Amino acid sequence: MTNVRDRIAKVETLSCSAGWRNYYYLKITTHDGVVGWSEYDEGFGNPGITNIIHQIAPRFIGEAVGDHERVHAILRGVTRPGTGGVIGQALGAIENALLDAKAKILGVPCAQLLGGVIRDRVPVYWSHLGTWRISRRPWYEPAVETLDGVVGLGREVRERGFKALKTNVYRYEDGRPVGWATGFGVPFEPGLNVDRKVLRGVVEHLEALREGAGPDVEILLDLNFNAKTEGYLEILRAIKGQELLWVELDTFNPEALSYLRAHSAHPIASCETLVGLGQFVPFLRNQAVDIAIIDLIWNGAWQAMKLAALADAHEVNVAPHNFYGHLATMMNLHFAAAVPNLRIMETDIDRITWDDKLVTHVPEFENGCLIVPDRPGWGTEPDEEALKEFPANTTLNPMGLITYGRP
Repeated sequence: MTNVRDRIAKVETLSCSAGWRNYYYLKITTHDGVVGWSEYDEGFGNPGITNIIHQIAPRFIGEAVGDHERVHAILRGVTRPGTGGVIGQALGAIENALLDAKAKILGVPCAQLLGGVIRDRVPVYWSHLGTWRISRRPWYEPAVETLDGVVGLGREVRERGFKALKTNVYRYEDGRPVGWATGFGVPFEPGLNVDRKVLRGVVEHLEALREGAGPDVEILLDLNFNAKTEGYLEILRAIKGQELLWVELDTFNPEALSYLRAHSAHPIASCETLVGLGQFVPFLRNQAVDIAIIDLIWNGAWQAMKLAALADAHEVNVAPHNFYGHLATMMNLHFAAAVPNLRIMETDIDRITWDDKLVTHVPEFENGCLIVPDRPGWGTEPDEEALKEFPANTTLNPMGLITYGRP
């Protein structure tokens, strides 16, 4: 029988500034004072998660933190008409905080709740290489403004011992890299058409990174939502001669993605924007991906293990989607340590200057891998006093951009 002290007494949300975006945290406290933490995100086109958490909190206060599957079932029942999307992400945040609290009560790392540690070192790739230093100034230093600077980025990855990097779509204007993110309205081009300058830019960008990184560092290319099927095909043809670990792209049409995979010279990774088993099934049934990317922050770690098992049944490996704060990285690390069919883990190496102040323990890297901690729970917690030093920015729009008016 569950001890009443292990039942949920309080649900709180906190946030702080992360420069061009905000970080968001959920804090669940038991009657006995055990605290479970999770990180969630409202900056990747998902406003409103905080409000959802507070609206549904009365439905799970009083439940035992160890009964996270029961809590998930209760909350699915009361939110079923809005399954997926921000509703699903709110449930994921709740599940992740419950797992942290449960693991702390048991005195074990969260990876033990997910089946135990398969690997104590998790291989990672340096994500958003160049993207942050080129397009998110002044938050990341040193800024990159030239093609030579891009070559230098590739060299830095190699010299710092990382074995893989991922970049985004860039074109070049007078030798200066310019981001191409039409899927997110930057620049505003609702047709998502891809022109010759973009095609040349993608190739030039990849060649510059390869020059700096050398022959042994793996390169991944993320196309995001920045094209439709026709445009993706054009890009895939343009980069056919490049050596890439994978090409990552987003579409909500599994048949279209299967078609693209059949016409790609490189493995295809996708699914990072999907929530729940039902959304993953058609992509796996249609053999649409070589690597299924799972967002544990959105889905919850327990549900993510189910997604990984589904992928494994289709002979597909998985990779965590992770471009958030340090707590999220540690959460994904426990999943990556426990999941059998892991390909590689995403993480951002370029950080906001105050990121390390926000948590009690920062991720530890060694030879291009993250070291799996043995501390109870996720192995780190937000520092609430530090969060107060960097109050959340309320002038940001859902994509983390300062709002000035109409585009």
